[in-house]
Amino acid sequence: MANTTNTTTGTTTQTTADGTRPTFDSYEEFWPYYVAMHSRAATRWVHLTGTLTGLALSAYGLARGRKRYALALPLIGYGTAWPAHWFIEKNNPATFGHPAWSLRGDRQVIATMLAGRDRELGEIAAKWLAENR
Repeated sequence: MANTTNTTTGTTTQTTADGTRPTFDSYEEFWPYYVAMHSRAATRWVHLTGTLTGLALSAYGLARGRKRYALALPLIGYGTAWPAHWFIEKNNPATFGHPAWSLRGDRQVIATMLAGRDRELGEIAAKWLAENR
């Protein structure tokens, strides 16, 4: 496996048998990449809808004493998000390579969207893609 570093972004790319996978030294370096993996607004909206639906069902179930409803969040959240990557973005979810940072990134993307700043996410994605593709 060979490593190369993009000195502009600080991103290290590890070349593997199945292509390249960026590695990061911090969440701050990871964030623009995460947003770029959600470059299409439709993907971000599917994520938002799936996560909020799963959260609402989990909260409802837990409030009613039905602990199994807690599974709604990961099942509906990931169950809608991952197909959005495959069919809309045509990429693999960042969760596969960076699960903890992806969870944090998902929370940050949703908060940004709920604040009415989805356009900002599109700009971050476009910038990262222009510099790294």
